[in-house]
Amino acid sequence: FVSLSPCLQQPAPWQQPILALGLIKLAMSAANFQYPEFYSFPPFFTIQPVLASREKQLALWRELILRYHTELKIKNLVVPECPLWKNDVIQRQLQPDEIKTVMNDFCKSGHGEWLDEGTIARILWRKPDQLATDIYQWAEKNGYINSVCTVYELHSGEDVNGMSFQGADEELLRRALSILEQRGKCTLFKGDTSEEDGIKFFP
Repeated sequence: FVSLSPCLQQPAPWQQPILALGLIKLAMSAANFQYPEFYSFPPFFTIQPVLASREKQLALWRELILRYHTELKIKNLVVPECPLWKNDVIQRQLQPDEIKTVMNDFCKSGHGEWLDEGTIARILWRKPDQLATDIYQWAEKNGYINSVCTVYELHSGEDVNGMSFQGADEELLRRALSILEQRGKCTLFKGDTSEEDGIKFFP
C-alpha cells in the first residue's frame, strides 16, 4: 500500500492534544461497537478460494465495514490503521493482498470511494440517491418545505440529530442535494462560505 504522507503521519504540535482527544473518544466508541458473530469465525479472515463462498464472505465484509463506520460516524477508512482487519481474540488477520481484495470489492459496491487508492477510502454511509430521499423526508417532517436551511444546518444542526446524514461528508451531501435539484425538489444558493450556502426545498 502507498504510505501516508509525512504531513499525515506527523501532526503539528498544536494539533496533537486535539487529535489525542479525538482518538480517545473514538476508542471509547469503538469499544462499544457490537461485532457480529461471524467476526469470531477464523475462516472469515482468509479469502475463500471457492467463488460462491468468497462472494458470501465479501458480502459480510461489506456489511461489517459499512456498519462499523456508519455507527461510529467515521467518514474515511485509512487502510493501514483500520482495526477491522485483525481479531486479536482469535489471533486471525487479513493479509495485505486480502485487504486489497476486500476494499476493492467494497468500493465497487458504491459505498466506498478511493481518495488515495490502496490507502484512504471515503465511506458513503448512504449512497447519494438514498441520502437524497432521507434529506427530503426530513425536510417534509420538519417543516422545511418552502423554507430555507444552510448546508451546515443539514449536517450539524440540532434538527438532524440521529439522521443518516448527521455529520456526513459535505461533498456527499452536495451530491444528494444535486439529485434533489434534478428532481425539482430543492435549489441551492450561495452564502458567504460553502457551509452557509442555502437550500430551499419545494413540494
